[in-house]
Amino acid sequence: MSDAELDKTDRKILALLQDDARLTNNDIAERIHLSPSQCSRRRARLERDGLIAGYHARIDGEKAGFGLVNFISVTLSTHNRNNAARFAELMARLPEVQEAHALTGEMDYILRVVTRDLRGLSDFVNETLLPHEAVQNVKTSIVLQTLKDTSALPLDDS
Repeated sequence: MSDAELDKTDRKILALLQDDARLTNNDIAERIHLSPSQCSRRRARLERDGLIAGYHARIDGEKAGFGLVNFISVTLSTHNRNNAARFAELMARLPEVQEAHALTGEMDYILRVVTRDLRGLSDFVNETLLPHEAVQNVKTSIVLQTLKDTSALPLDDS
């Protein structure tokens, strides 16, 4: 489904769900003035078409014991498909890596990593990243303060 196929009602449903995924079809229908059955059909289509990729609980990392958020830039040792695949496999295995993005520019990847403390960050860098054959260079930055943290898309154009 393309952006052009999303009508205003679909966008309203998506906006409500990304704000509170616990909303029932009846709750949504009431808020957007649609029948619950129509809302249910639309929601099922949005799920089937992959626009709704899943439903997740948002957990407070600090309260769960992950006090440090870190951004780590990684440069690969060689730039070829096999090395990039080895690095991608490593990222898939590491639960502390919340995001991993391939970039243009001087660094190859930027990672968002959570650790319990400085010791955890040190262990992650020195025992996991640096020894890996795909990695040449690592630079870390520790988040001091988060001003905004959202995955919400600007869907509601009303």
